[in-house]
Amino acid sequence: MTARQIRLEQRSSSYWKATFDHPPINLIDPDTVSELSALIASMETDPQLRVIVFESADPDFFLAHYDVRTTSTQPSTKATPTGLHPWLDVLVRLSRCPVASIALIRGCARGAGSEFALACDLRFASRERARLGQFEVGVGAVPGGGPMARLARLAGRGRALEILLSADDFPGELAERYGYVNRALPDTQLDEFVETLAQRLSKFDKRALAETKHFVDIASLPTNQELADGLTAFFESIRRPETQAQVASLLSAGLQQRSDIELQLGHHVVPRAAAITA
Repeated sequence: MTARQIRLEQRSSSYWKATFDHPPINLIDPDTVSELSALIASMETDPQLRVIVFESADPDFFLAHYDVRTTSTQPSTKATPTGLHPWLDVLVRLSRCPVASIALIRGCARGAGSEFALACDLRFASRERARLGQFEVGVGAVPGGGPMARLARLAGRGRALEILLSADDFPGELAERYGYVNRALPDTQLDEFVETLAQRLSKFDKRALAETKHFVDIASLPTNQELADGLTAFFESIRRPETQAQVASLLSAGLQQRSDIELQLGHHVVPRAAAITA
């Protein structure tokens, strides 16, 4: 696989590590989606692979969010294996892939970055450095990558609504308490913990892992239609003039740059939304 944003290391025939490395802040854009799609295709067909770990080369940003400058207000018509929009296609195929996927979250994972983490099978976060969130409501948009369906199943209705409607940041320890991530570990212990778990899974029988995951998928994953309906609402919401004005205001203040806006995005969406809607 030729990739510019994702470094792939095959630690063994059964264990791969994928590192996001897309400066300045690991924004997700169409090239990211294409690279992920190609990587997942390899994961789906590799007869030996048991486990993959996704991590970031940037300790401040796991995956910041989707690049708002490349977000079209119209759904993509590009053909995908699932027939879904390319971003949903990546998330659905990752969740259903017969490989255990682990997100090692250090830094910010918001919006589509959070959606990617939620599509992984297991999520482990730095207690001190992880920040997760779905900030879309704070800019007047509906989240598009299915966090409504996934968080409601993971965290329960009330906590899912708190995460989504507050549009705030959830540090690692609180994310663990809410079921947003499996565990939050001290930053100095995170890498060793995930490495030990990945090595353990890589030694188990591939068929047993894949079949067990398949039955959990049946019991817990949202349907394609649930996800597609949410994305339709997202595209409708980002066409609204007030949403576009809020995004433009954030861009002028430092969104998508290494700035306090990005590091404290949950804090910054509130006053700007209030100023526009007042």
